[in-house]
Formats: sequence, C-alpha cells, structure tokens
Amino acid sequence: MLVEYLPIVLLFAVATLFVVASVLVSAKLGPKNPSPAKEAPYESGIIPEPETAIAGQRFPVKFYLIAMLFIIFDVEAVFLYPWATVLAELSWYGLATMGVFIALLLESYYYVVRKGGLDWE
Repeated sequence: MLVEYLPIVLLFAVATLFVVASVLVSAKLGPKNPSPAKEAPYESGIIPEPETAIAGQRFPVKFYLIAMLFIIFDVEAVFLYPWATVLAELSWYGLATMGVFIALLLESYYYVVRKGGLDWE
C-alpha cells in the first residue's frame, strides 16, 4: 500500500533537494559586495526608527475604522463565491436573496461614504 505514495514522496524529495541546492549554489556563486547601504533594512524609502519610538505611538481611530470596513466588505466577497457556484441550483430564490444581500451591502456602503468614513482628511 505504501507504493501508492511513492510518487508523492519522490516529488517532495526532489522539491526539497531543489530548494537546498538553490540556496547553496546562490550562496557560493553569488556576488559578495556587502556595504552598509545594502545591509540596512529598507521600508518604502523610509529610514527605519527604533521599535521603542513606534511602540508608544498611537494610531488614530480613523485607521481602525478603515480596517473594520475593509474586513466587512471583504467578508461580503467571500459570500459571493459560493453563491455564484450554486446559482443554477438556487434558481430565482437564490438570485432574489443575493439581490437583497447586495442591496443591503450597497446601502451600508452608501451610509459609510455619506458619513465620511472613507475620507482621510
């Protein structure tokens, strides 16, 4: 019975060997020109600050509001995929219920825009 798993084990072994070989070959044959500028951490062109300065920093409430809105509208997209796959089985009832769901979602989006929830100023 274990013979059935032989192709999977061989594929895993070949993939592992390829990863190890790639890392070793690049470490041995790659250029080695270290400089302080190359070894410094890079983050969008911003010079990194010590973690202690960031730890005490407070984020505005607007940041958390945008994050929550992103999660809410992202969850909506998760519901659309399974619905789309079984739409033929659900017929008109499925179309009507999803129409109500999307209408409520658009209404909440309109409310957020009207209240200025997406304005960064």
